[in-house]
Amino acid sequence: MKFFMPHAQDEKEAESVYEGIAKFVQTPVLKDRVWKLKWKHNGQNFKCEVGEAMPPYYQTGEEPVLAIFDCSNHYKICTPNRGGLRGEPIMAGKGYDSHAEFFECGK
Repeated sequence: MKFFMPHAQDEKEAESVYEGIAKFVQTPVLKDRVWKLKWKHNGQNFKCEVGEAMPPYYQTGEEPVLAIFDCSNHYKICTPNRGGLRGEPIMAGKGYDSHAEFFECGK
């Protein structure tokens, strides 16, 4: 899958928005960008994908996942109201029970 940002008009806008969110949630902009994520939380299996809504457990409604940041020992998942424009991102643990799929490189 080629890198994209939901609702961005073109690649330049997608990069700008991605970099702005990274700055807001205080994470570096990396070349490898997460597209999909599977993880376990409180004994439950979850998954999310950029452009799709979070599982109902997180109560974000139909807001799309804007970005998933791979931080050394956890992931930060951002929707408009959870790390994208305001608020704190959703945190997901990183370990043997998590799996990330990445966008194609090509930045």
